Amino acid sequence: MLRRLPETGEATLNVSVDGTPVRARAGDSVAAALLAAGIEHVRTTPVSGAPRAPYCMMGVCFDCLVTIDGVGNRQACMIAVANGMAIRTQRGKRELGR
Repeated sequence: MLRRLPETGEATLNVSVDGTPVRARAGDSVAAALLAAGIEHVRTTPVSGAPRAPYCMMGVCFDCLVTIDGVGNRQACMIAVANGMAIRTQRGKRELGR
């Protein structure tokens, strides 16, 4: 469904998603990098466990919440990807103090 435009020569960065190495383009948001890597959903809802994926890509819907470098409930669409970033998908509710 999603495909990248032809390569434009941007630098590539190395990040990890749930411990798996993923390559991303410099300047991408975390959400764009996850979608480009073929990751279909980034969190599940606390009550029903329904999968959620980036939707609005502008910080309004909160469907793209992930844990970035140990900090939970970060909006993936609002944060630029950085080299070495550790991204974790969120399953259910986030525990307090983590």
